[in-house]
Amino acid sequence: MEYYCGIDLGTSSVKVMLLGADGTVAGTESAGYDIRKHSPCEAEQDMEYLWQRTRQSIAALLGKYPEAAAHIRGISFSGQMHGMVAVDKNGKPVRDAIIWADQRSGDAIGHIWDTISEKEWKRTTLNTPCTGFLIASLLWMRENEPQRYAETARVMLPKDYIRFRMCGEIATDVTDASSTGIFEVEKRQWAWELIDKLGLRREMFPFCGESYEQAGRVSGSCSRETGLAEGTPLFLGGGDSMMQLAGNGIIRPGILSCNIGTASQVACALDRPIHDTEFRTNTFCHTGSGLWEIQGSFLTGGVALKWLRDNILHMSDFEEMADLAGTAPAGSDGLLFLPYLSGERCPYNDPNARGIYFGMSLYHSREHLIRSTMEGVIFGLKESLEIFKGMGIRFDRVTASGGGARGRLFREIQADVFEAEIHTAGEAEQACVGAAMTAAVGCGAFSSYEEACRALLRPGTEVTVPDKERVKIYRECFARFQELYQKNETLFS
Repeated sequence: MEYYCGIDLGTSSVKVMLLGADGTVAGTESAGYDIRKHSPCEAEQDMEYLWQRTRQSIAALLGKYPEAAAHIRGISFSGQMHGMVAVDKNGKPVRDAIIWADQRSGDAIGHIWDTISEKEWKRTTLNTPCTGFLIASLLWMRENEPQRYAETARVMLPKDYIRFRMCGEIATDVTDASSTGIFEVEKRQWAWELIDKLGLRREMFPFCGESYEQAGRVSGSCSRETGLAEGTPLFLGGGDSMMQLAGNGIIRPGILSCNIGTASQVACALDRPIHDTEFRTNTFCHTGSGLWEIQGSFLTGGVALKWLRDNILHMSDFEEMADLAGTAPAGSDGLLFLPYLSGERCPYNDPNARGIYFGMSLYHSREHLIRSTMEGVIFGLKESLEIFKGMGIRFDRVTASGGGARGRLFREIQADVFEAEIHTAGEAEQACVGAAMTAAVGCGAFSSYEEACRALLRPGTEVTVPDKERVKIYRECFARFQELYQKNETLFS
């Protein structure tokens, strides 16, 4: 059988998948890693270490399926978005990657407004720059690390560095590039006029193509390190939000995706690049020319539960936590969690926002802390959902993905808070599926993503229905949740 390989470089782990030409997942392999936080505002990762974890995962997967290497027709990528990997003229990183969760670059964004009007910027990019976006991190580095900036020859997104290590070619794709903040989303090209006005060198920004375009071939050195066949085609791939949409079959309007990974998002496909007039959400390019996506990005997701598990409760695993949380009632007996552990993006774009447990009493225990943390994440996503509705965006169903789709309690909370049926996907690693599907389209096995979806995707069968009584409770909780930020905003700053 022929195979397609999808590599998903996430924030907390890398996953590698072999997808058969008949849509069957032959196998997956993963390896974890952490975010480096030298201060509360910093978020960095060592790209050499992430490459080693990726290389090891590929080798481990092919070790289990040694016959597959010679039959992989193509490889493509999904990756954590927004972050900056800066490399010198030899392709060596000049520093650790500054990733999406970094909050240091607020002053750099202020520099943008000293040079370019907000109106011009937003009209060009259809987005507002945020801390953690590549453009903000690059300007921060120019101001605060001038020697490293002077050494920088090219900048790219994290997954692009992994592909570079596999083929020696530097490039990116329109979906990931549109998340850098310095991109003309409607025209699907770098925002060259803005780049010039900021005094940045055009040559720093690499070739940018559609997700399914070929970017190179597996090099001899990569072949020796991973077991992949030398010359195997590599395709550009895309940001994990878009690859996850594709892996769920969301390549046309009408279906909402709710993804809870390390961070979380609600997103849907668009056939034209519409945007929120207040620029609280993001409009980015989607896979395939003529497609875009709108998303509400929430900087907290599964990372809040990981923080609670490791730093506060010292419990063993997430399943144990979910079982315990299930013993607490909807609304957590009045305990409310404001989940801004890394600042916040949608709807407030406030890097100074912080987390709060509100309403705590001697009655509350571990189960309340865990459940209120889960509820707070979903409340945050609901704020984006309300913006979508206000824009007239309609959808027939909600598909849950990421770690939040695997637990029954998380799906129940989504259904009750969103007041909508929650559907699950057929495969657990949708971003990997989307990346593998992109390789299949790039190889010419399918003429379009629509055709690839029909042939490769396996629909999920589980549906979670809202409970009327819990819906009433969560309506009241959500109103209090919104007030909690508004009444503390000045204290955060």
